Amino acid sequence: MLVWSDKWCFSNVPVKAKIQSAGKNAQCKCQSLFVSYAQTYTFNDLSGSVSLAWVGDGTGVILALTTFQVPFFMIRLGQSKLYRSENYGKSFQDVTNLINNTFIRSEFGIAIGPENSGKVILTGEVSGGHGSRIFVSDDFGKSFSHQDLPFIPLMQITYNPDNSNVLMVLSNSNELWLSEDFGSNWKKLHDMVCLVKWGRKNTIFLTASLNGSCNDRGMLELRRITDYGKTTKTVASKVYSFGLGGRFLFASGTMRMIHVSVDQGETWNMAQLPPVGHEQFYSILAANDEMVFMHVDEPGDTGFGTIYVSDDRGTVYSKSLERHLYTTTGGDTDFTNVTSLRGVFITSVLAEDNSVQSVVSFDQGGEWVPLRKPADSKCDATAKDPDKCSLHIHAAYSIAMRLNVPMLPLTEPNAVGLILAHGSVGDAISVMKPDVYVSDDGGYTWIKALEGPHHYAILDSGGLLVAVEHIKGNGGCWGVYTFTKDPIYFTGLASEPGARSMNVSIWGYRDSLLSQYWISITIDFRDLLTRDCDDNDYVQWLAHSDDISDPNDGCMLGYKEKFLRLRKDSVCWNGRDYEVNTQPTPCPCTLDDFLCDFGYYRQENSSECVEQPDLKGKVLEFCLHGEEEKLQTSGYRKIPGDKCEGGEMPERKEIDLRKRCVSDLVGPELLVSNSPSSKSVPIVITVIIIMLLSIAAGVVFVKKYVCGGRFLVHRYSVLQQHVEDNAVDGVDDPLETNHTHNGKIEFHDDSDEVQ
Repeated sequence: MLVWSDKWCFSNVPVKAKIQSAGKNAQCKCQSLFVSYAQTYTFNDLSGSVSLAWVGDGTGVILALTTFQVPFFMIRLGQSKLYRSENYGKSFQDVTNLINNTFIRSEFGIAIGPENSGKVILTGEVSGGHGSRIFVSDDFGKSFSHQDLPFIPLMQITYNPDNSNVLMVLSNSNELWLSEDFGSNWKKLHDMVCLVKWGRKNTIFLTASLNGSCNDRGMLELRRITDYGKTTKTVASKVYSFGLGGRFLFASGTMRMIHVSVDQGETWNMAQLPPVGHEQFYSILAANDEMVFMHVDEPGDTGFGTIYVSDDRGTVYSKSLERHLYTTTGGDTDFTNVTSLRGVFITSVLAEDNSVQSVVSFDQGGEWVPLRKPADSKCDATAKDPDKCSLHIHAAYSIAMRLNVPMLPLTEPNAVGLILAHGSVGDAISVMKPDVYVSDDGGYTWIKALEGPHHYAILDSGGLLVAVEHIKGNGGCWGVYTFTKDPIYFTGLASEPGARSMNVSIWGYRDSLLSQYWISITIDFRDLLTRDCDDNDYVQWLAHSDDISDPNDGCMLGYKEKFLRLRKDSVCWNGRDYEVNTQPTPCPCTLDDFLCDFGYYRQENSSECVEQPDLKGKVLEFCLHGEEEKLQTSGYRKIPGDKCEGGEMPERKEIDLRKRCVSDLVGPELLVSNSPSSKSVPIVITVIIIMLLSIAAGVVFVKKYVCGGRFLVHRYSVLQQHVEDNAVDGVDDPLETNHTHNGKIEFHDDSDEVQ
C-alpha cells in the first residue's frame, strides 16, 4: 500500500504500503513509516462476499455484511452474518443476533439513510424466499427492530432525500409501496409501475403501464405523486422513458424526441436536438441546476455520437464535442465530471482511425482540448512523433474492455483541484499496463505518480493519498513495511466516503484447503500526522491559472477563484472540520465566456464558432412554450452559470414569430390550432412519419436478423503484439459494470475488482 501525503512524497507500507516526500518536482526522499498503528481483524466465517457501509459522518461506525449462498435443487440456501465496528474498522463485533440470523439479500445489502440520520435498513428473506422482512435501525446500527413486508421488494428500499422516515420501494409485481414511519406501516400507492424516482420537494415520479406490460415502451404514462399519495397527476403520455437531473425533468416519447420540464412536468418543451431513430439513443451525461450535457448517438453501429450542451432552460442545445465515445454494446462512456474544480470534464473520443483518445473541457463543454503530456513522461509506441503526444485517461470503457485498470478516475469536491487516474502517454489510449497519474490543478498539468495499476483513495480532504498495488510493479525509492507475514488475496481498499477520514482499510481473504476467511487491516494515519494545521500551513492558489500574480489570469466561467490550500511541505492534519475556503472575483466578459449557439460549433483546435454546414443559410427557428421562436445570433451564447460582467457581449436575440407550434408531444393533451384546416396537417405528418418508421424498421429487421446483425467494439490504437506481450484477454468482449449506492462497497472472492 502506498501512502502519499500532499507533499508528493512516498514510503512503502504494504500489503505493501508507501510515503514519499519532497516537493512536486524535487527528488524523492524516502522516510521510514512505522506502522505499529495498523490493526488486523479476522472474520471467522466462510462467506463468499462482504458488503461494507459507513453509517453516519465521522462516527467511525462501519457495518460489514457477509453472505454465503448456494443453490439447492429449486431453492437457495444462504447464511448472513452482520459485524459492526465503532472505530473505523480496527475491530468488529459480531452482531448477527440483532437480525435473528436472518438471511439478508446480498443484491440489496445495506441501505444507509441520508445525511447523518443514523438510519439503516437490511432486507431479508423469510419462508424460503416466499416472503420478505426488513430490519431497521435509527441508532447507527446499535439495535434493530424487524417488520414483515406485505410484498417482496424488486429493488432496494430508497429514502426520501428530504425526510429519512419516508421510504419507497417497488415490489416484484410492479406495485409502488410507501412508508411514512420508517417501515412500520406500508401503503400501496400505485399498480403496474415500470420505473420510479424521488423528485424534489417530496414528489415522486413514475412511469405506469396502461396495458399491464412494461415492455410496451413508448406507451407509458409519466405521473407525479405529491403529498405522499394524496395527489396523482399524469404529466405526460406515450412516454418511452424519463430521467431527472438538477432542476430538469426529461421524457422521451414515441417519436424518441426528448422533452424537458423545469416546473416538475406542468409544462414541456421539446429539446432542440437532431432527430433520433430507433437504432439510436439519447443519454443525459450530466445535469445540474444550470445546464445539461446530452449525448446523441450517431446512426448505425458506430459506437460514437455527439455531445450537446443546453442553455439554462435545458431546451436549446449546441454542439459541443463530435465523435464522443459511447458504445452501443455495453453503454460505456468515459465521461467524467471532475468534482474537485468547477467546469472541468474529461471524456474520450473515437478518432477516424478507431483509436480512443482523451480530451478535457475547462469551461463546461465550451471547448475541448487534449490533456497535456506530463513533463516527466515519455511518449509510448502509439506516438507518431516521439516528442509530441498527450495523456490519455483510462475510465469506464477500459474497465469494460477488461484492461488492467482497477479504478475509475477519482476526485472529491473538498480536495480542490486533485485528480487521480490511470493513464498512458501517446497518441491514443494504450492496452499496455497503465500508470497512475495525478493532477493538483484540475487537469491542466499532470505527473506520473506510480508505475503500474493501483487501487487508490483520498483522505483528509486531499492532504493524504493512499494506494495499493494492483499487480507487482516497479518504483524508485521505496521503504517497505510488511503488515502480515502470511499472504492474503487482496480485494479492495476501503475508506469513509467524503474524503475526510484519516483511516483506510485493506480488505482481502486467506484461502486454504479447508478454510477461507476475510481479513481487514486498518491503518489510522492520525497517529502519523499528529499536528493540526494552522494558518501558516496554507498558501493561496488561483484556480485555472499558471501565475497568481497575473491580473489577467485565472478567469473561468466569468470569475476568478482563489483557494487556501495546504503547502506541499506541511506535515499536518487538515481535520474533519476543514472547509474549502474560496474568494471569487468577477471578470469582464470575453468570447471565452460563451458557448457556440444553436446551429454553430467550434472546429477542432479553434475557439471560433462557425455555422453548422447542414444549417448554413437556413432560418434558425425552434418551438418554445408553444410559440415559434426565431433566433438571430452571431454564433455565441453565454455559458449557463457564467458570472462575467460587462466586456464583450456578442449579439443574440430570440424573436417571437407569433406562430403556434407543438412543443409538448409528450403532454397529456396536444396543442392544436383553432383553424379547421390546420388540424389535418399533424395527421398527415404523423401518417408520413409512421410510414417512414415502418420502412426503417424493415431495414433494421433485415440487417439484424437476416444478415446476422453486428456486435461492434472499438479496439485501442496499439500494435497487436502489445496485446499479446501483455496477455490482455478479451479485448473485444464487453463487460457489464455494476454500480453501488449509499456509500456501500462490495468485495467478492471471485474477483479483485472493487464494485
